Amino acid sequence: MRDSKFIKIIAIVILMVLSSLLAFLNTALAQLDLNVGHSHIKIDILYHGSTVDIKGETDRDADLIIKIKSPESESVLRKKGRVGFLWMNTGKLRFENVPNVYFLYSTRDLKDILSQKEMDRYNIGYAALEKSVKIYPINSSTEKDKWFSEFVKFKEASGLYNISSRRISVVQRGNIERYSIKVDWPYQVPPGHYTVTVYEIRNKKVIDKSEASISVERSGFVKIIAEIANKNGALYGILSVVIALAVGFGISLIFKKP
Repeated sequence: MRDSKFIKIIAIVILMVLSSLLAFLNTALAQLDLNVGHSHIKIDILYHGSTVDIKGETDRDADLIIKIKSPESESVLRKKGRVGFLWMNTGKLRFENVPNVYFLYSTRDLKDILSQKEMDRYNIGYAALEKSVKIYPINSSTEKDKWFSEFVKFKEASGLYNISSRRISVVQRGNIERYSIKVDWPYQVPPGHYTVTVYEIRNKKVIDKSEASISVERSGFVKIIAEIANKNGALYGILSVVIALAVGFGISLIFKKP
């Protein structure tokens, strides 16, 4: 009888261990994965933009949002208005707590996969950005809406802001999905460090997220010129004139008539 009870106890312990192990494996399989290829971009003399490969794995049938952004900072833009019959600069607007670079990609339209409350919580979408930004000087919420809209248009035209849906490729493999997207990295993006965040979404709520980083830095001759410009403005001015003359002389030789 004692042996029979002992065997039952051992069997129960084994079942408990197996159940815990199975739960752990299911959790591991459900973990959101993120990998960023070509995450270290170098700006050299021939640089004209790049590409960044973002891919990973997640649960099957989950929606995804991928956000790439710079840290919040301050931007100053000139304010234009009508003076008589002419459009002129009438002052400056200062935008605080706003990223200089903001790219957003999603498997479906944002409004179809995420609630506005969650967008505000994770700073996803232009409406969420507007709630956190401060603009000076303005006198009303109507003015804020107007000038933030103009700010976004300016950033989009400059290649520094973009929101698009249905660009993320998703392939189902058993109980997981493999996602990927190739991002065209504009040459206008300045040197700095950028955060890549992928959000896993179900029932219009973020259930998991993962982060990685992208760094952009000058290299070679471009780095040398930038350092000279920062440390010795006079020398930079002289070099700029010499380079311009050399380029002009070279072009004149190329197109010189025989």
